[in-house]
Amino acid sequence: MSGTVAAVSSNGEYSFTKGNRDSITLLAGLGVEGDVHAGVTVKHRSRVAQDPTQPNLRQVHLIQEELFAEVAREGFDVKAGDLGENITTRGIDLLGLPVGTRLHIGDEAVVEVTGLRNPCLQIDNFRAGLLKQVVGRDEAGNVVRKAGIMSVVVTGGVILPGDTIAVRLPEEPHRPLDKV
Repeated sequence: MSGTVAAVSSNGEYSFTKGNRDSITLLAGLGVEGDVHAGVTVKHRSRVAQDPTQPNLRQVHLIQEELFAEVAREGFDVKAGDLGENITTRGIDLLGLPVGTRLHIGDEAVVEVTGLRNPCLQIDNFRAGLLKQVVGRDEAGNVVRKAGIMSVVVTGGVILPGDTIAVRLPEEPHRPLDKV
């Protein structure tokens, strides 16, 4: 299984959206160089308020570009970086990956999937009604989160739009993604 990097984004200040870049550099154990969410311990404000010593399992946020087409059919204009992701992917079912999946990106970088992004009200502040598009329920009533996945950096490296992403699944049994 493989895909490509559609866009890369980062922001050195707390802001919901992240600007697109020509490249980003991943730092092992930290995240995206210069991004406000990089660090060994949690950086997301809500998590810091709960316990600032928690390990940062949300160093790199990835979203599948295919989500943008899905929400566009409902009237929402969303582009790469708008939902705060660092890496926008194309051609990979990110939400179907198990915990522990390693994504080999470009020539060097490797991230390990830790879980699902838990969408928050900031999405509705960005575009009223969008939260309902990225969080829903399946036929059995289970919550379905579509706002991407979170990961930690195993091996650093520079990532560019157009880079290949190779998916390496962990050994079975696979654990399904849950919010982190």
